[in-house]
Amino acid sequence: MSSVETNYQFATSHEWVKDNGDGTVTVGISDHAQGLLGDVVFVELPEEGDITLAGETFSLVESVKAASDVYAPVSGVIVAVNQALDESPEIVNDSSFEEGWIAKIKLDNPQELNALMNFDTYSASLED
Repeated sequence: MSSVETNYQFATSHEWVKDNGDGTVTVGISDHAQGLLGDVVFVELPEEGDITLAGETFSLVESVKAASDVYAPVSGVIVAVNQALDESPEIVNDSSFEEGWIAKIKLDNPQELNALMNFDTYSASLED
């Protein structure tokens, strides 16, 4: 099993969440989502200190094809953003699960993680 299969959870809106084990999670968009978007040319990052609410827009990813809202899969406070995406947004295409993360969020309610899908369930949902 890969790291993605065991360490990541997914929202129906194609964001992934990796629990950092310290009350924070790292969030990005799935490989499937970046593939649908095509070449990413811009990522609008949230601001550190911003408050996110699960299900609400907190970022935007623009590609040569379209612009797509990124929804917060959990509620909390943005504690870090991936500044590398300002200069090299294509990292989202090249490494969506590693270097292409968008933000780190300090969880308000760790129970929200229970509402997310594991890799197998997410993968099956893509086939529907």
